[in-house]
Amino acid sequence: MNSYQRYTARLQGAAVDRAPNFNIMMRRAAHHIGQPLSRYYLDYRVLVEANLAVVADFHIDILQAISDPYREAADLGLEVEFPEDNLPLARQPLLIEPTDLSRLRFVAPEAGRRMSDRLEAIRLFRERAGGEVPIMGWVEGALAEAADLRGVVQLMTDLYDRPEWVLELLEFCVEQEIAFARAQVAAGADIIGLGDSICSQISPRMYRQFGLPYEQRIFAAVREMGAVGRLHICGNTSSIMADMARSGAQIVDLDWMVDWGQAVKTLATHEVAACGNFDPVKVMLQGTPEEVRQAVLTCVSAGDARSFIMAGCEIPDGTPAANLLAQYHALCEAGGS
Repeated sequence: MNSYQRYTARLQGAAVDRAPNFNIMMRRAAHHIGQPLSRYYLDYRVLVEANLAVVADFHIDILQAISDPYREAADLGLEVEFPEDNLPLARQPLLIEPTDLSRLRFVAPEAGRRMSDRLEAIRLFRERAGGEVPIMGWVEGALAEAADLRGVVQLMTDLYDRPEWVLELLEFCVEQEIAFARAQVAAGADIIGLGDSICSQISPRMYRQFGLPYEQRIFAAVREMGAVGRLHICGNTSSIMADMARSGAQIVDLDWMVDWGQAVKTLATHEVAACGNFDPVKVMLQGTPEEVRQAVLTCVSAGDARSFIMAGCEIPDGTPAANLLAQYHALCEAGGS
């Protein structure tokens, strides 16, 4: 059974040889092939080669075009710095004053330098491994994109001081993200991941107003295109889990601080697949292969027939190869449980 067959069967709750490994890898993938992070972020060919390498070497079941949160924002005009081998930096928001919103203009994904680079990555993934390994594109959630453009601290203040202005900004962001999602599916993506991590930092009431409705619109567009939505919100999302189940995503990622067993049950009521969720730092980066094995087996045991297995968030840079392989061997040991 290849990775694509394993993924499609798991989504349906059908028999598989083992649960799919859906680890998110970016920095660890770039350094696995000896490339600096700037090239991973800025050159789709490096991103593709890095993902193909970790899929082959660590038996990961997904190819992913995820890199950094600034692709859409950079094409909209945000100035982003790319150190040679470190995380990108946006030193000043694009929307310094609320009136700056009037200057935002929609950018067609094919015309944006950084968005089009992601489209090229997906096309190359399709050429190299289409039908063998599922291909995941990525967009920012509308609220996450608003934070990229406005700055997190200022946006948090805006939620209280000028909520109507925030809603106006979200309308712009959601249309930009829908267009980017559609373009990635047209390029060959099987899955569209949606990152909306700022939503773990607001109240459930605010999530239902400023986060969830826009996620639902993006995932509706993804489904219309025939692709699968995957929702990723880092942090403790226990208080919004029932709402996340209604996002329209068919796969929902769970960070390590969420009660995995309870979340699996909550998501199952909406026929949504849980994906997670052992500690990426304490277990995967700092633990032993045996500790990784036990964590994986625990997740498989508490999961259901739709569950995907991954560390709760991105695999940290420097994670030992032995631990990544221990995850694969534990999944094989557990079989199709």
